[in-house]
Amino acid sequence: MSTVTTPDGAHIFFKDWGPRDGQPVVFHHGWPLSSDDWDAQMLFFLAEGYRVIAHDRRGHGRSSQTATGHDMDTYVADVNALTDALDLQGAIHIGHSTGGGEVARYVAQAKPGRVSKAVLVSAVPPIMVKSASNPEGTPIEVFDGFRAALAANRAQFYIDVPSGPFYNFDRPGAEVSQGLIDKWWHQGMMGAANAHYECIKAFSETDFTEDLKRIDVPVLVLHGTDDQVVPFADSGLKSVELLKNGTLKSYEGYPHGMLSTHPAVLNPDILAFVRS
Repeated sequence: MSTVTTPDGAHIFFKDWGPRDGQPVVFHHGWPLSSDDWDAQMLFFLAEGYRVIAHDRRGHGRSSQTATGHDMDTYVADVNALTDALDLQGAIHIGHSTGGGEVARYVAQAKPGRVSKAVLVSAVPPIMVKSASNPEGTPIEVFDGFRAALAANRAQFYIDVPSGPFYNFDRPGAEVSQGLIDKWWHQGMMGAANAHYECIKAFSETDFTEDLKRIDVPVLVLHGTDDQVVPFADSGLKSVELLKNGTLKSYEGYPHGMLSTHPAVLNPDILAFVRS
């Protein structure tokens, strides 16, 4: 198993496939998943000749189940440890959901030459939680409910989320994939309960406004209009307004987990941006 060790001793698992001289495409997964959530994208970009890399965030997947460090700044420090160890240059960083926040913060402060472009998919920036300055946000009570459900019965909660709002399998006429539900559950249960519990605060309450403003490289923002987890109006629409060089592409009726339900649509769109 390939891992990189962080300054505080955590072991971060990663996959690194494809030609060493290929342009790196780095994938950042959502909560509470792992690098396995990127199977469809990694295989697609690998076939196109890219070097594809994805890691398991600390406390997720096969990475260390640490007692501390379950906050966005530490997640980004872990990404820095990985990109430094692999000495990645001119990489494209693609983040989904929580991973989109991780990408925004990493790219905003990345060393010169490390990043050429970024893609935010169904991503949490600028900030999810509702407040006086973000009245369209999601009420804190929703995230409190996530924490309560996780603490009470994580195994059942991790069936309920993918069976319902994550993939919109609760919508009338939805084509339900039991395989996707099972894969989501398996990825979630590989990780640590404490990490997932604390990550809810990290993805919902971290403010990425200034990160988005600082990013100089081109950024593609992709979002489904029927995202029940990270609402389109409070994320995709607002993020592109803050970016210096951002492009928004929306997908009518698509869910939060659209990378898995519609890879045949999303993958070519991302490739076109990468090649542009």
